Amino acid sequence: MTYEIKNFKDGQVTAKIIESGDLHIKIRGNSYEDLFRIASIKEAWDNENTTNKKLTTTLTIYCLIGQRSDRRFNDLESFDLKIITSFINTMNFDRVEILHPHSSITLALINNSKELKNYEYVKKAYSDIGYPVLVSPDAGAYKTTHEIAEKLHADLVPSNKVRINGVPVISIQGDVKDKKCLIVDDLADGGRTFKFLAEELKKQGAESVFLYVTHAQFNYGFAELKESIDHVYCTNSYKNIDDDYVTQYKVIDA
Repeated sequence: MTYEIKNFKDGQVTAKIIESGDLHIKIRGNSYEDLFRIASIKEAWDNENTTNKKLTTTLTIYCLIGQRSDRRFNDLESFDLKIITSFINTMNFDRVEILHPHSSITLALINNSKELKNYEYVKKAYSDIGYPVLVSPDAGAYKTTHEIAEKLHADLVPSNKVRINGVPVISIQGDVKDKKCLIVDDLADGGRTFKFLAEELKKQGAESVFLYVTHAQFNYGFAELKESIDHVYCTNSYKNIDDDYVTQYKVIDA
């Protein structure tokens, strides 16, 4: 199935089906405009195929907007992920694939959802570096990183961060002396947390420290990150990065 999207000068988005068939939309999904692109395509497809029950519809989102807002942080604030996922559910896709969601709440809120794992991309980075120790940056990332470490038969070192009087204090729960380390996480908005972790790993004798994140936003702190991380590995789920410091794995043509 093929379609075309037209953007009007006032911001309106409209879609037109060129050739019908099974529908599979693959999109970054990291903006509200992307969500309306999806809705426009699906509405046009539904109008053409209301009586054809044999065709299937699949939505693949590579970097879902609002995925970190997976709860109501304060009583008077909106639950943003709930709003976004409710909008996706109104489109009634047969299958919704999300690449490496920030938490399981995303999958719980989206009907017919399935996680696309980050394992293959971490494996590529792991091999490229030369079989480093994997490092989970916090408790939230530990389960996913542990699963990857088991598949790779790799050593895993957990770490954790707490704030004492506003100052981040990082604990490393394992031996990293003279070892290459690969920090594995889902998303990097900035780079400060990873910078502090890399500095602590090197203080404890790590030979080098690398970073893998699936969703490389780097809205701030990217230059600062270069002071302590030797190289970054990521996908292009959020944006394309043209920098020799970064190795990107292509998940979407954009």
